[in-house]
Amino acid sequence: MPAAAGRTVVVAGASGLVGTRLLRYLLADSGCGRVVALGRRPLPVLHPKLEARLVDFAALPALAADAAFCCLGTTMRAAGSREAFRRVDHDHVVAFAAAARAGNASRFLLVSSVGADAGARNFYLRVKGEAEQAVAALGFAGLDILRPGLMLGPRPERRPTEALAQRLLPLVNPLLPSRYRAIDHDVVARAMAAALHLPPTPGRIHHYAEMRRPASP
Repeated sequence: MPAAAGRTVVVAGASGLVGTRLLRYLLADSGCGRVVALGRRPLPVLHPKLEARLVDFAALPALAADAAFCCLGTTMRAAGSREAFRRVDHDHVVAFAAAARAGNASRFLLVSSVGADAGARNFYLRVKGEAEQAVAALGFAGLDILRPGLMLGPRPERRPTEALAQRLLPLVNPLLPSRYRAIDHDVVARAMAAALHLPPTPGRIHHYAEMRRPASP
């Protein structure tokens, strides 16, 4: 690993809910000398450390970086079909991880979901678990997987079910087991950025409690 000041990191999904906040933290991090953001639409951000690239996640070249952050994800509603959902939440995630590994990245940090399990009966959780499994098989020296529950934050698209859940949260959230509690997107982004500075471990899982810790004063 090069000196911290020269560390290059690459981010996929920087225009999403978590990715937008994560980008702010990485650009403010003196340990990151260069931040490469990959996406399918332009970013409204200008910064001397930032390089934004428009890419096709199905045809990525090797990505030279020290660490890679993956915030890619969609919903069944937005995707429109199981096949389209799997393409983003599995295929693009794994393709990004493979491209980062081919570029000699030693660290990979992934936003997944609480309950992710390659053997789950639930399609959403099974796809998330299969993506985690495929990324782990690539052999990163450090792999951090964040598994948030319902993420709170402003979204451009309407999600009626989530909107209802957010209104009920003050009553319900304290009653849930901690790992299933809803969590603000900013807390997830801050925890993800902070995880880069932890010692590399090939398979560290961050649930609600672990993600809340870096955000505490």
